[in-house]
Amino acid sequence: MSQKPLFHFEISERKILLRLFDMLAVLLTLAVVGVVFEFDYFKINTDYWNWTLVFLIYLNLFASVFELYDLHKADRFDSVIKNVLLTSSLTVLFYILTPFFTPSLPANRLQILFFFLSIAGALLMWRFLYINLISSPRFYKRVLVVGDSFDIKLIAEALQKSDPNYVVAGYVNTDNKLKTEFKKENLIRFEVDELQGAIKEYHINEIVVASAYQKGLMLPLYNELSELLKKGFPIRDYTQVYEEITRRIPVQNVDKDFYKYFPFSRSNQNKFYLFVFRIFDILVSFFGLLFCLFILPFVIIGNLLGNRGKLFYTQERVGKNGKIFNIVKMRTMIHDAEKAGPQYAQKNDYRVTKFGRFLRRSRIDEIPQFYNVLKGDMSLIGPRPERPVFVKELSELIPFYETRHIVKPGLTGWAQVMANYGDCHDDSLEKLQYDLYYIKHRGIFLDLSILLKTLSTVIFFRGQ
Repeated sequence: MSQKPLFHFEISERKILLRLFDMLAVLLTLAVVGVVFEFDYFKINTDYWNWTLVFLIYLNLFASVFELYDLHKADRFDSVIKNVLLTSSLTVLFYILTPFFTPSLPANRLQILFFFLSIAGALLMWRFLYINLISSPRFYKRVLVVGDSFDIKLIAEALQKSDPNYVVAGYVNTDNKLKTEFKKENLIRFEVDELQGAIKEYHINEIVVASAYQKGLMLPLYNELSELLKKGFPIRDYTQVYEEITRRIPVQNVDKDFYKYFPFSRSNQNKFYLFVFRIFDILVSFFGLLFCLFILPFVIIGNLLGNRGKLFYTQERVGKNGKIFNIVKMRTMIHDAEKAGPQYAQKNDYRVTKFGRFLRRSRIDEIPQFYNVLKGDMSLIGPRPERPVFVKELSELIPFYETRHIVKPGLTGWAQVMANYGDCHDDSLEKLQYDLYYIKHRGIFLDLSILLKTLSTVIFFRGQ
């Protein structure tokens, strides 16, 4: 029998918990250090409330940039140590460099070291407790999936990959033609009459239904689920759970009536949001092009030595409403890279030069696209624009692929900061799922999240 869980923290609850206790742990530590060691550089009281506010803004900003609230990394102490040290360093640095909002530098410079050690020590202590207590199996959510056995393994892997604390304990098969059994010990098949007993014995917290009634949800099972629902037991639809946990739209599991229940974000038609977003695009692209001019001499020298050819190139891409436009990029591949015809760029692509690989990993090769943003062909945030030949191919293979063209393509996007680098049909499907999630939930908070994750991508050199 499995260990009985205490209760389960949802993804949003864990992120709030991490953020809240990060602040509490640091402020409490600084208060104690201030009393014990006569540390007076940072004071927490009503007279200096603005110091505390600025400090918390810096702490939350850099903790987000350095991925302290990425739940996958928050579960690994080796990642936590690195990210805590980076967060603490940048928080202290920015805090002491803004004396108009923060206290003047102390005469005893040793207090700055105390300041840094207090922040880093508090964060590491709390995160150690989080990993060993909150992230332990005692707080996992155990679920039972109702669906075709053919899909169960894929469903279990997708959910547990996105949230390690979400455990699919077993399933009820709704297709009698499929008798698939899995070797995985913790994925158990239950019969309909075993359902209520299994919930008690295996401490199931929730049932996820991944099979529609007309596709095989038998009457006995339907009655069992109805009875559980009357008792207040949580039963949820798979597409809703998948979207909530993975933050993607499961287009491969929906029917042809996708558009009937796909509520596009109101921001897509909100004139005020679009106006503000366009002003933001213009401002950012203006400064981006200035930055491009600043680094251009260094890039030219690197290009002459490492690429030996044209610095810029243009390529046709599909924009909003299927309109074709020419994107501007810095060249990163060898001459005649597509001599054999159009092909996807691959990870560790042999056609990419050494200097081109640096441009890609640092995302410098994308900077000229600020010109496309300024023109209005693109936006700062949106689905990445794809080439017409690949759009035609993917539209025939992947359902609803054309939906991503109802908004402007972006310089960065939800798929770019969430999906792995891909060069095949499955990777394109995953990216589409993220793009559709952005289109559905588009808004200021998701946009800010993408910008912060983009900073993380650039800082950690994850460009491809």
